[in-house]
Amino acid sequence: YLGLESESNYKNRGVSACVVCDGGLPRFRQQPLIVVGGGDTAAEEGTYLTKFASTVYLIHRRDKLRASPIMADRLLSNPKVKAHWNHVVAEVLGDDERGMTGVRIKNIKDGKTHEIEAPGMFLAIGHTPNTKFLKGQVETDAQGFIKLKDPYRTTTSVEGVFAAGDVADPVYKQAITAAGMGCKAALDAERWLAAKGTH
Repeated sequence: YLGLESESNYKNRGVSACVVCDGGLPRFRQQPLIVVGGGDTAAEEGTYLTKFASTVYLIHRRDKLRASPIMADRLLSNPKVKAHWNHVVAEVLGDDERGMTGVRIKNIKDGKTHEIEAPGMFLAIGHTPNTKFLKGQVETDAQGFIKLKDPYRTTTSVEGVFAAGDVADPVYKQAITAAGMGCKAALDAERWLAAKGTH
């Protein structure tokens, strides 16, 4: 999330960080929608939203996407997509009755602002795994995701430590896949304890 107070007011009432979870909801169908970001996540999620939205407004703080060229081209070549380069979301607009109704965006070059009407905004600015508390005790990748020793298991670089969910999943990041990994981690832990003779 961006950290705006107005954004917090409309979480789950128009503001979302999960296009797959919320993009097809009735409140968003055939409506203008906003995607914030410029990487592969924003390109993928913006493209996905074109299936449902009347228009997808892409808000990006730079003057070009950081996404891979193929994904960027796929997004920007869609006639439903309207990019606002060098802009940031300054405020999420709405009311108690309707929830989110739009955003006020600001041009970072000249400071000018204008409003876009939309009942939904999707944040696609990347996911930071909550692994700082580990303080390097378990091996992580450059983004902070815990590295699994075996992609089919939940074993980590430390014997007896198992990882599940978003902290070890840089690809899917969905509640249902986290729940499945949690089950795998519980089974792996139970088997490890049994092999040690402590269970």
